[in-house]
Amino acid sequence: MYAIVDIETTGGHASANGITEIAICLHDGKKVTQRYTTLVNPRREIPIYISALTGITNDMVEQAPPFEDVAADVYHLLHGKIFVAHNVNFDYSFVRYHLSQAGYELNCNKLCTVRLGRKILPGHASYSLGRLCRTLGIDNEARHRAMGDAEATAELFSLMLRNDREEHIKKALKQGSKEQLLPPHLPKADIEALPMMPGVYYFHDDKGKVIYVGKARNIKKRVCSHFTGNNPGPQRQEFLRNIHRISFQECGTELIAFVLEAVEIKRLWPKYNRSLKRFEHAYGLFVFEDQNGYMRLAVDKRRKLAIQPVYTCNSLNEGYSIIHSLIDQFELCPKLCFIQRNTNTCTGVHTGHCACEGVQQVEDYNTRVNTAIEGLKKALPTFAIRDEGRNYDEHSCILVERGQFYGMGYITSDYSTTDLQQLKTKLTPYPGNDYIRNMVLNYGEKFPDRMVVF
Repeated sequence: MYAIVDIETTGGHASANGITEIAICLHDGKKVTQRYTTLVNPRREIPIYISALTGITNDMVEQAPPFEDVAADVYHLLHGKIFVAHNVNFDYSFVRYHLSQAGYELNCNKLCTVRLGRKILPGHASYSLGRLCRTLGIDNEARHRAMGDAEATAELFSLMLRNDREEHIKKALKQGSKEQLLPPHLPKADIEALPMMPGVYYFHDDKGKVIYVGKARNIKKRVCSHFTGNNPGPQRQEFLRNIHRISFQECGTELIAFVLEAVEIKRLWPKYNRSLKRFEHAYGLFVFEDQNGYMRLAVDKRRKLAIQPVYTCNSLNEGYSIIHSLIDQFELCPKLCFIQRNTNTCTGVHTGHCACEGVQQVEDYNTRVNTAIEGLKKALPTFAIRDEGRNYDEHSCILVERGQFYGMGYITSDYSTTDLQQLKTKLTPYPGNDYIRNMVLNYGEKFPDRMVVF
């Protein structure tokens, strides 16, 4: 037995919106055998644009029962049935969420008439309910009302049942089939084409624009994990509706995938990515000239439109540790480096004739500061990470030059990496950032046997 469901709501996601109308048509595989519909008081204002679309106003639902008063009827109609809807994940997530709020736990097999329509009735320009029904000659005199859309979906589903020569419905319901979990507009073939290896994957919208970039140790497994569960949150529901295609790039290792993901998010700026868009290290080592002409080193937070740091770091402690080392090695003034902040006598090696006392010549002191900065830069490592490739005949390679990410690519397994300049011609340069640099440096420290130091 099938339960064909349609709902009208106050908005696009279950956790922050209410149901204003629900309709259920029970279908025995040949025809509708029972109908149920009711207006529902959502206990919140219906937005004007929703009322304009559905015709359901605040006055109409004022005396209607709240959902918890009809939850028992809805649950008993749906329990043990196959839940069918046009874009089923939307209706199912709403109904399941509000039933759970009323104390009922709904778990049904699901069928999506959008996905089934593309397979059983291929070749149509649009698979929206209104346009598809008009094309097929299915009348709907109550468009955007729950029973009108449910009746139209029931007639559409009956047509699919009669024309399902390749048993797509049976396959979708087969135990272990995950197709009903997929976004309504995503072809199953895109999932079947995904490899089970490290890489980066891209979700595209209906115009081909990349809306999300992700990385994975196993591309297929990770992509499928996006579609499990029934999270009613707004971002996930909108996200699933907008996925129309998936593409991918295979990578030799998870590290390559991590780096490529960071690069691609910066390049493409996808709508649904958040975490890596604006990542920068919080602190930096800055150099500036004071009113007396002395160059001063300081650790401070990184700020927009501020001067660029000569070195970036994860924490104040890391920055202070570097400055302490430079003070000792290049005989810099602790006061001019903001390490000694009291009014006591300078604790530097040139006590009595230090720069902070205005005794030491500006040129002499600044020469030492410049030497310290150059020494810091030269101490930054140049190395390559050589690791597994995409096949047995190649290795992956990531190059860090003087502490900065240079680029990456693939080389033959017998290629010698002893010549830095020659190696650079084999790799693709990419724009780096602190996140990528730090990730590669940490990986090199963890796996020194995979490093080639120049």
